[in-house]
Amino acid sequence: MTLSRIRRHPLTCPVSLAIFLLILSVQLVRAASENDPYKILGVGRSASQAEIKKAYKTLAKEWHPDKNKSPGAEDMFIKVSKSYEILSNEERRSNFDRYGQTDDSQPFGHSQHQGFRGSHNSFYFDESFFHFPRSRDFADSKYLLHHAQFNSDVLPDSYKRPYLIKVTSEWCFACIHIEPVWKEAVQELEPLGVGIGIVDLGYERRLANQLGAHRAPSIIGLVNGRVTFFHQAVIREHLRQFIDDLLPHKLVEKITDNNYIAFLDSWRVENKPSVILFDQVPVVPLLYKLTAFAYKDYVRFGYVDQGEKHNNRLLRQFNINTYAPTMLLFKEDTEKPVDIIQARGMKRQIMEEFVSNNKFLQVPRLVNQQLFDELCPVKQFHRRRKYCVLLITGEDQAFLTGNKAFLDFASVNKKDVLRFAYVYQRQQQPLCQALLHNHAALSPQVVILERRSQAGKVMYRSVSGGWNGSEEDKYRLHEQLEILQKDPTYLSSDATLPELNNEMAPMFIIQWMNAASDYVLQVYDDLLYSNWREMMPILSLIFSALFILFGTVIIQAFSEPGESTPRKPKPKEQTQSEEDASSRASTSSRPPKKDFVEVTELTDITYISNLVKLRPGHINVVLVLTNASKNALLRKYAKEVFSFSGTQTLHFSFLNGDKHRHWMPSLLRSTSDTMPSHSDEDEESPDYAGHVLALNGHKKYFCLFRPVFTGDDPNDSASDTSSSESRRKSRSRSRSSSHSRSRSHSREDGAVPKRGSNRATTIEVHHKLDRLGLWMERLMEGTLPRLQVTAWPSLGETNNSSAES
Repeated sequence: MTLSRIRRHPLTCPVSLAIFLLILSVQLVRAASENDPYKILGVGRSASQAEIKKAYKTLAKEWHPDKNKSPGAEDMFIKVSKSYEILSNEERRSNFDRYGQTDDSQPFGHSQHQGFRGSHNSFYFDESFFHFPRSRDFADSKYLLHHAQFNSDVLPDSYKRPYLIKVTSEWCFACIHIEPVWKEAVQELEPLGVGIGIVDLGYERRLANQLGAHRAPSIIGLVNGRVTFFHQAVIREHLRQFIDDLLPHKLVEKITDNNYIAFLDSWRVENKPSVILFDQVPVVPLLYKLTAFAYKDYVRFGYVDQGEKHNNRLLRQFNINTYAPTMLLFKEDTEKPVDIIQARGMKRQIMEEFVSNNKFLQVPRLVNQQLFDELCPVKQFHRRRKYCVLLITGEDQAFLTGNKAFLDFASVNKKDVLRFAYVYQRQQQPLCQALLHNHAALSPQVVILERRSQAGKVMYRSVSGGWNGSEEDKYRLHEQLEILQKDPTYLSSDATLPELNNEMAPMFIIQWMNAASDYVLQVYDDLLYSNWREMMPILSLIFSALFILFGTVIIQAFSEPGESTPRKPKPKEQTQSEEDASSRASTSSRPPKKDFVEVTELTDITYISNLVKLRPGHINVVLVLTNASKNALLRKYAKEVFSFSGTQTLHFSFLNGDKHRHWMPSLLRSTSDTMPSHSDEDEESPDYAGHVLALNGHKKYFCLFRPVFTGDDPNDSASDTSSSESRRKSRSRSRSSSHSRSRSHSREDGAVPKRGSNRATTIEVHHKLDRLGLWMERLMEGTLPRLQVTAWPSLGETNNSSAES
């Protein structure tokens, strides 16, 4: 019967499987549609950011829990916010379009719960398919942090206690895994005084960016306003050690028989009471460290390990019970503690109350404004008057007796309305001058004051007779304090006190070193754990600075020396010829390398190297002068050729015509293109001072510049007008074509009219080179006529011929 029934229905199992898969597919499609951010916001997949933002604002107003009281309004509002968070981020939107991934904390394609996907992302498993709870635990809601709350409350409070902050997200699967460990750590650390906070990455994006948290889950430690990321495995012991490592290392000093006396005597320098904890454990308890961190500005903390052998004398002196932790608090008297507490289960409330009731010495020294504000608060109500009895004294040994007597008086006359303190006159001069009417106190003075406003206004009265610590001084002070308590108007003087100097402020170099050390540690931590998103601005700044530095070095290395040297401006009283030279300098091929011109003299030694064996393509521009005209011609020559000194193929020299009298005639006779009339004229008047030759030693040719009269005759009354007209014409001709310039300056090429040569003999020395700049321009253009020579005459031969003559 059974066999026949099985044979009768062979397709029962496949049909059942198909129905199951169909139902499962429908459920998957429904789950996918419920969590599709496009369908939640009611926009298409090609919607722009403006359309997405508009749809989000509309739905957010509609489903906001404060405006919509329906049961599902809160869940719908969360869906709308989460959908907008996904679609407003282009990267997350792209990932959702490609993979259907909605959680940025999981890698795509590697999730163990990814399930299967269709070819068009129609079916997929995600965390929402398994119905993870999206409603936050009620116990965690009290730890939620907001941006304004964090900056106003948590950040300032981090200077008194450390904070452990968890960055989470509602759709974070990894956050669910660490939740049990997190709760255990919170239950252990919060009673010790550690602040706890939770930041929702979806709703507090601004606060997350401020903390530098860009993924969930993340655990952050906050101490002294500094953010530190937790990078180890999330275990309760690791989180406890993480908080321990965040605290400063010198909070608690290890006390032994060798250093306990120095530790207790430091109250004079530190101006703080001292607390010592005796316990059996070798490591300082975390609760004690947290208490020390909270009161580090008021009290110094020490720790004694009762198990060490080097602490026996300390244990015997103070009669310490080794079976329970013991805390001793010392003030000015280092032999006897002012307060003792002993308990097996030392709680945070007991320890904080023990320390807070003894934050100040019996007679503390006013070292900053904060201590003055806490010790002598401003009057608020008539029943809460606080009178401050202030001793103005000195630091020398001569004042120790009076200071000790004032401390004894304060110990005997303890009252709730009286606060005793002292200041060093040299350290707090503005305060003392305001109370003593700008008179320096030769002996200690006692002032009774009451603060009336935060602006510094006080009512005060000085105790007559000063303070020497005698019994009479004590009686007089006690009498005036009794009168004050009966009659508050006894304080008859008023003054406005300046802000106190901070005597305990570290030096600037120490502050800078501490800040640099913290910055280096932060950079090392970021580099070690590859927090590249936070490191990108720093790395960009470093590489930009290196690029600018090395770029500048490379540019300077490849640039020619002297190109960056600025030229000195010429004086305003320039002649017109100097203006022409400066205008021609702009047309030269290269700017000058130096702010001077190197001019060498042609002698028997330099003649061969500077002319005969000159390198191909190089030209030596030689000025002919005499002993009488040497200084004037050289200055004018340097001005005219300065703008051409940057050309590497030009060399500048001068030849002394008095030493080498027959060199110029010999050179002119050796040319094949010399006109007879000019040679005769040269023989008759052999004054070649002011002539300039451009000598090409390799190709054996030269170009000749002759001094030309320009109308600047000092004896002629109309010379100025004609000179200016001549210069304007010469400038206009210099800007014309090379053909017109060759015609206008034909006299410079050697073809000088006979009538002009007669007047050229009367040219003053400083006017002989007026047109040299124009001639240099034509030399650079290659438009000057070239005079060929068969061989260069020797300087030695000319000297011998002159000696024979």
